Amino acid sequence: MITVEIIVTGNEVLLGDVLDTNTNWMCKRVTTFGGRVERAVIVRDEMDAIVREVRSSLERSVRLIVTIGGMGPTWDDITVAAVAHAVNRPLLLHPQALAIVQQRYEHFAREGAVHDPAITPEREKMAYLPEGAYPLDNPIGAAPGVVLDLESSTIICLPGVPAELKGIVEGPLQPLLRRLFGERVFIERLVIVNCTDESILAPALRTVAERHPDVYIKSRAQRFGPDVTFRITLSTTGRSREIAEQQIAAAIQELGQTLSAVGISIDAIEEQ
Repeated sequence: MITVEIIVTGNEVLLGDVLDTNTNWMCKRVTTFGGRVERAVIVRDEMDAIVREVRSSLERSVRLIVTIGGMGPTWDDITVAAVAHAVNRPLLLHPQALAIVQQRYEHFAREGAVHDPAITPEREKMAYLPEGAYPLDNPIGAAPGVVLDLESSTIICLPGVPAELKGIVEGPLQPLLRRLFGERVFIERLVIVNCTDESILAPALRTVAERHPDVYIKSRAQRFGPDVTFRITLSTTGRSREIAEQQIAAAIQELGQTLSAVGISIDAIEEQ
């Protein structure tokens, strides 16, 4: 399974001024592709902090490292420079990245969003990439995405503006994601049971989880009460939909049998 770690940068996130919805969205996308997010962290816009996290991920041989944020024209947008420093490569002006920035500002000028499309030093800054990296078009904003392939890891740098992040991931990044994740399929089922006490469910869930290690099983409690029905999610990733469906079906069948032994029945099974 492809392992993924996410590094979010932004003082505004840590100050609580901005809610980080990007990590949640990115985790869902990685899961859909059949990957596994093993870690996500938020750090300040500081060179040492970002370098430390990137190097830490590389030391763990994480297959895909995704940075989010810090890619704009301002002085504190230093994520790409930090990635270059972390891998000991120089920052170089990339002609294709510069062309992307130029085209985007020309577009903004035609739309009336900016008065002058000329490339200033601040705008040119967004076209500097680590040596060996290549840019991804940004269909919404100006800063290109950045991809750097290393020996055992790939680093992808994405903007922190949600619309820009999604625009790159759902567009120019798709071919790379398909190559990385292959044809793996993620499937999730929701099982609703007539039990109001999670402590009674726990032993049964543990037993089924131990017998089906390829299936992630989790009960989700919201509150106590006589009207509460527990929701259990079962999810798995397979090399094909058929394999994934078989894994889920086997786990649900055994879950039903195990719960029945303690007087609990399954009320419904829903596809997520």
